[in-house]
Amino acid sequence: MTEFKKPYVIAEIGCNHKGDIEIAKELIKIAKIFCNVDAVKFQKRNNTELLTEAQYNAPHPNASNSYGDTYGAHREFLEFDANEHQELKDYCESIGITYSTSVWDTTSAKEIASLKPEFIKIPSACNNNFDMLGWLCDHYRGEIHISTGMTTKNETDTLVNYFVEKGRNKDLVLYNCTSGYPVPFEDVCLLDITLLNQKYGDTVKHIGFSGHHLGIAVDIAAYTLGANIIERHYTIDRTWKGTDHAASLEPMGLRKLSRDLNAVYSALSFKSTDILPIEQVQRDKLKNRKL
Repeated sequence: MTEFKKPYVIAEIGCNHKGDIEIAKELIKIAKIFCNVDAVKFQKRNNTELLTEAQYNAPHPNASNSYGDTYGAHREFLEFDANEHQELKDYCESIGITYSTSVWDTTSAKEIASLKPEFIKIPSACNNNFDMLGWLCDHYRGEIHISTGMTTKNETDTLVNYFVEKGRNKDLVLYNCTSGYPVPFEDVCLLDITLLNQKYGDTVKHIGFSGHHLGIAVDIAAYTLGANIIERHYTIDRTWKGTDHAASLEPMGLRKLSRDLNAVYSALSFKSTDILPIEQVQRDKLKNRKL
């Protein structure tokens, strides 16, 4: 018998704050008070470590989404430093929502780990950075969440086995993910959640789903397939400048997602008796007694 875990909803703010810490705090407040989610998540990059000099100095591939003259300047504009992340974490704690961050390089991993968040996320693009993963396994005691977008099945095997060898697999949360912004429904590949559960469900702590699609129907299906942690990009306004806004939920969409996931969680049970008390009233009144 499948026992469904309570859904846990993460609002991925990422860089949708437009480099403004007050917008970031507003997104946190709305996520907690209006959307009723469990956690918010940002991103942290050390851009000179992550990018080559040529990549750093190249123009943004889509100038209309750029916040700087070069891609490096664009990324730096959107970056919060460690002190600002501490400020965001403190603000999250003051209103009762969990803070987390995706880290893209070892320097960022060390900076965010020093803040001692409940969990740190590794994006799909970095799940083969074993220098960073090794440092986190050895020095950070919280959960490590990892997306498997653009990752082969053999690479996922290698990843999970690495955490087993490190003795950290019970702190590992593995996410089904398709890397694209936005992702068409036919490329979401929800049934891979079933495969992840069959192969790793007893090995890792949780199986999650990180979605970059439109709407919220897919997330409900992901939960019923066994992904109890649901992560969605989130913004105040999908028309804002930036690459992630178009694949993000606005506050009302995120609120409905949280509501519907919890409704489905309440509904996923077997009847405790053939005739439930709520039915007995109707049975006594309506059931054909001549049969």
